[in-house]
Amino acid sequence: MTAPNRATLWGRVLADELAKGGLEAVCIAPGSRSTPLTVAFADHPDIHVYSHLDERSAAYFALGRARRTGEPTALVCTSGTAAANFHPAVMEADQARVPLLVLTADRPPELRDSGANQTVDQVKLYGDAVRWYTELPEPEADERKVRSLRTTAARALAETTGVSPGPVHCNCPFRKPLEPIDVPGDVPDSFADTLAAVGRDGPFVETTDGTQTLTNDKYQKLLQALEAADRPLLVAGPADPTALSSLDPGAVTDLADLLSAPLLADPLSGLRYGPHVERPDRDSDALQTIYGGYDAYIDALPAPDVVLRFGASPTSKRLRHWLRGADARQFLIDPAGAWREATFTATDLLAAEPGTVVEGVLEALDEREPAEPATPGSADDAWRARFDAAERRHWDIRDDALAAAALESEPFEGAILASAIANAPDPATVFVSNSMPIRDADRFGRPRAADLTVLANRGASGIDGIASTALGAGSATDDPLVLVTGDLAFYHDSNGLLAVERCDVDATIVLLDNDGGGIFHKLPIEEFEPPFTDQFKTPHGLEFEALGDMYGLEFERVAPVDFSAAYHDSLETPGTQVLAVEFESEASHRRREALDERVTSAVENIVDGSN
Repeated sequence: MTAPNRATLWGRVLADELAKGGLEAVCIAPGSRSTPLTVAFADHPDIHVYSHLDERSAAYFALGRARRTGEPTALVCTSGTAAANFHPAVMEADQARVPLLVLTADRPPELRDSGANQTVDQVKLYGDAVRWYTELPEPEADERKVRSLRTTAARALAETTGVSPGPVHCNCPFRKPLEPIDVPGDVPDSFADTLAAVGRDGPFVETTDGTQTLTNDKYQKLLQALEAADRPLLVAGPADPTALSSLDPGAVTDLADLLSAPLLADPLSGLRYGPHVERPDRDSDALQTIYGGYDAYIDALPAPDVVLRFGASPTSKRLRHWLRGADARQFLIDPAGAWREATFTATDLLAAEPGTVVEGVLEALDEREPAEPATPGSADDAWRARFDAAERRHWDIRDDALAAAALESEPFEGAILASAIANAPDPATVFVSNSMPIRDADRFGRPRAADLTVLANRGASGIDGIASTALGAGSATDDPLVLVTGDLAFYHDSNGLLAVERCDVDATIVLLDNDGGGIFHKLPIEEFEPPFTDQFKTPHGLEFEALGDMYGLEFERVAPVDFSAAYHDSLETPGTQVLAVEFESEASHRRREALDERVTSAVENIVDGSN
């Protein structure tokens, strides 16, 4: 490896070291100051480059790819406001523990605070939102500095996937010339061996991660609490990207069955969907293990006395408040030992990988002496039966409501979410926007024995970058991609649709168009008019067909009653289709409320024994 000048040298060493450390993809937005990085990544045979014109869209695309794979994706931009446009995605990556490596090019340090063009303070630009910040040393053909650069690159990559995965920021100052122009004497020919890191096989520094586990006495303490419970409960919140591959769904369902504990699985937990939902070894008349309709009926059920929780805070506000009101011992498992529990009711924090805790408890059960009580299954028999009856009743009522809605001209949005998830291919990646779509997915997305990876940006829960994140997730797999988004989120990230062609990603985009912020009908501000319509619901009156023409997408307006057929056709058709389904948001919300009342009443009758 040689280089015509020191800036090119720095870009090549950095790209080479990151590739040796396992980096496979980088998203690059164009700019001058980042030229050494852009050229180096573009020339590297082992790194796939995704080119984006818009920095915010680039950042969310990288976020989506990293979320889907659990492995870091890199970001490159020029200096100035370009780096600021990465910030929203960095915040989401921080909150959702998504590994990102952010490389911001910068002007030489002496130009800071000088009024120099396109020069802003990029030092620790993202504050505490990153796991680690560093500024790379200025390029120089110095052996020690090159070793420092390689070590820093290896460390930065490792920090993205540490105990608490997340974004890492490397600020990269460069002097001109930025292009690979020959500068005599800048990089001596004798420097070739130093550039190639001769004597090192693989990365310059290899980091080996450990696994957070509990000691045996802690396992026994947890097991005793679970076994002594009359009403044990497992709650799986949204999973961190790296946890999706480390937590065995079969082991979790085994534990739930042994303890006679219902398992409430968030749609983003990685547990609501998959072969474990309907295992062939289960009796046909056995009680369910995976429950997904709890948001509709949980208030009507008695409280648990012991709860084992893992993942982030559940999507369901009703579930969070029900757990808050429970007089129960609540074990919260978090591999980073973080307190992601805003209701402040958990009693025990277990700093360990959820997978190791589940396996550890199962092993402890297997190792019991025969003389000891088998205890698994000793919970109140009526406890899980109540959940089972409530779950079945919820889906029966929902199915009746959806069947009736299919015959009407204006069904509520929840019917579309239910259909999109129920009829998604097996396998598939389904990305759901924030606001009402993710809430409807939580309420109406029935557990399926299908390999569905359901994702959403629930770290900071913004509606920005939705299309870009979904397309980034789709770029990481050959599985079909479905994006379900609201109209405001679709408008907000319309720039990101350019990635369909530039990054070669096909999708079925389900656009729920209710002309504004329908979620605000859930809030008390709905009663105050004005300012409700103009300042909260904010109807826009936009016609989105033009975006189809602009980005080469097939755009179709679909009546709600025709959605299932149009959805099936799109999934069978190459390319990207946008299926726009229009709703009146207030009427749709009233339908949700009416269905909610029916389910609650029915479940209360079950609990009271009157039905």
